[in-house]
Formats: sequence, C-alpha cells, structure tokens
Amino acid sequence: RTQEEDRMARPLEGIRVLELGNYIAGPMCGMLLGDMGAEVIKIEQPKGGDQSRLFPPMVNGESACFATLNRNKRSLALDLKQPEGREIVLQLAAKSDILIENNRPGALEKLGLGAQHVRAVNPTIVYVSVSGYGQTGRYRRRAGTNFTIEAFAGSLSITGEPDDMP
Repeated sequence: RTQEEDRMARPLEGIRVLELGNYIAGPMCGMLLGDMGAEVIKIEQPKGGDQSRLFPPMVNGESACFATLNRNKRSLALDLKQPEGREIVLQLAAKSDILIENNRPGALEKLGLGAQHVRAVNPTIVYVSVSGYGQTGRYRRRAGTNFTIEAFAGSLSITGEPDDMP
C-alpha cells in the first residue's frame, strides 16, 4: 500500500484522544477511534487498573477482553485523587482533541476533571461522557454495565433456557 492509501484508511490520524474509560463502554469507544488512526492515551488507576483486566478468558495470564479493547492505545497509571494525577490529566487534555469518560455522572467533577474543568484548559475539546443510566434522571448516579442494564430492561428474562440462568 502507498502512504496515500494508508492515510485514507486511517481518517483520524493526527487526532489525540484521552480516555478515562473503564470496563467496556469507554474502552470500546477508544478502541474504535484508535482503529481509525487516532492516538489514544488510556488513563488507569494505579491499583488494579481497568476492571476488564480481570475478565476471562485469560491468555498467558492476561485478559483477552482487556487486550482487545485496549489495542492501539498507550497507557498511563495515575491516581486521580492526588493533585499530581489530576494535573497530568489536565496537561494531557490541553493537548488533546477528545476526552472519553464512562464514570458515574458527577464523579469526575468531584475530582476537578469534569467538562468545565477540562474546557478551562482546552475550550475546543470534545468531552464525551457515557453512563449506564444517562447523565440526568433519577438513576443517573447508579453504576451501570451492559448486564445490569439488560436485567433492568427485562431482556435477560427472555434469554437462555427455561429454569436456567440467563
């Protein structure tokens, strides 16, 4: 392939994404953007990292799910509860085009990393928030994963075999 073909195949080359994603939704978004050529920098907590690191199947002691969802990314472990960790995120956000996060609504605001804090250092950043129950409404503060949302919606009750687990 020529360089021109490579550029055409990777439309997001030159775009920097800062991902504060965990589990599946945020990392999946970052993965797709990375697949399209964006530079994705994943921020993980120092103790334990992304929860998907624990998902089976494990291959050579590592989660295949984590490896898949976090391909094409660089990773940095930061304690966002510490001023130094927050400052590094804000420095990265100042040089990024997009920030992806999938925490409970309000969690990053409490840490000084909400949309208004990030836009103070980069007014043009696209700040993407994904949550299980949305950003507003009475359930917004609940943690949500695909399984809890499927159960809440009732779709798990119609999967699998009768009298067996969904």
